[in-house]
Amino acid sequence: MTAKSNKLNLFDFTMIVVSLVIGMGIFRTPANVAKASPDTFLFFAAWIAGGLVALCGALTYAEIGSRLPVTGGYYKVFSYAYHPSIAFAINCVILVSNAASLAAVALVGGEYITGIFIPLSKDIEWMKVAANISYIQTIHIIIAIVAIVIFYGVNLAGLKMSAKTQNVLTVIKIILILLLIAPLFFADNSAVSQITPSAINPTFKEYIKAFGIGLVAVSFTYGGYQQTINFGAEVDNAPKNVPRGIFFGIAIIVSLYLTINYAYIKVIGFDTLHQPETKNIAAIMASKIFGVNAERVLSGFLFLSVLAYVNVLLMSNPRVMYAMSEDKILPDVFKKRNPKTDVLTVSLSVFAAICIIIIFWAKEFDRILSFTIFLDCFGMILSAATIFILRKKTKHLDDTGIYKMKLFPVLPLIFIAAYIFVAISIALDYKDNKHAALTGLAVMAVFTGLYFLLDKLKKNSR
Repeated sequence: MTAKSNKLNLFDFTMIVVSLVIGMGIFRTPANVAKASPDTFLFFAAWIAGGLVALCGALTYAEIGSRLPVTGGYYKVFSYAYHPSIAFAINCVILVSNAASLAAVALVGGEYITGIFIPLSKDIEWMKVAANISYIQTIHIIIAIVAIVIFYGVNLAGLKMSAKTQNVLTVIKIILILLLIAPLFFADNSAVSQITPSAINPTFKEYIKAFGIGLVAVSFTYGGYQQTINFGAEVDNAPKNVPRGIFFGIAIIVSLYLTINYAYIKVIGFDTLHQPETKNIAAIMASKIFGVNAERVLSGFLFLSVLAYVNVLLMSNPRVMYAMSEDKILPDVFKKRNPKTDVLTVSLSVFAAICIIIIFWAKEFDRILSFTIFLDCFGMILSAATIFILRKKTKHLDDTGIYKMKLFPVLPLIFIAAYIFVAISIALDYKDNKHAALTGLAVMAVFTGLYFLLDKLKKNSR
């Protein structure tokens, strides 16, 4: 009698792909994509292109994980393929990027929870005035920081997120997505007339620039698939089920995202979505169909999702810092635990502090979005490129049943080219993203230099 396999089946892996990607972004970033897009064609083209890039990336990371199934995150992969200095710098950049993502989502929570007390969709003119009032922004910042401090305290006390909490979060996400799609069946056709191209006729160069800026927000919304690097060796019949699971998972995500975005445009209208002051799009849409009370309920659900996301990142990232300390990459102090609660006090405190500093520095979601995606570009490009090195170094694994992608090297090259394009788009958008790009480069340089400094101190202490 054969023992039952503990590996993931096709359905398990497909659901993992979906759960890794669908988060808070879809409730905010479509407004950013609309602002960058001169018409609805480019708006939807950005979402479809983002899905194809995610598919290429997920398949690439799945093979990387199959060829080098190690614990320790990206550090081991980078160290094996490149040099420990690059591994250190990129891993630290990813930590800062994760902190920026947490800060960005916390600010989105601030925007939505404010809508419970001040329904933003009730008066569009009020929105235009409020957009220029600094104290509204201050309220968002305070709420975001309070959320981080609360869950910093929760984690500091030693409380862990249980499986039940994760299930509740999943249910909340499903409810939110269904609520966003529901207006398609309740809305009249009055808003459909707003699904029209902008009166502005951009040049080809402006069109390409707009597409690149749109992809910045889309990339944030599709993020998460890179974690398939941790599952490539854990899937049953990997050569067959990995590509199928990724294809089905990304297809489900793209279908949901396109449907939700169509609902936004049908109910709110592209012209309204395109306006600078439009932010809380999910709550605005609920209000248009079901009234202000529905807007408040949806805003509350979204804030709960934000709190859960904040808690998850505050739990997971200090453990990455602990792993780096165990590998002698970070100082031993990052391994320090509270003897009573077994909490990684230093790592947790440092990560929470980074999140709060980023909120104070950026102050708004849009600025953090550019910063975190610019940082992600380094990690995405360099990590995907390891497949070319790993294929040579682990050629002996080719016929051992590991997952090996088809259409190589086309898929990783498409993925790398897409993120180079996104990074260039951020860097060239001087008006809004110049500081984000320069800060991203500075962060990368500082961590690279810090590696050599720590390495030198380590050698001198011997």
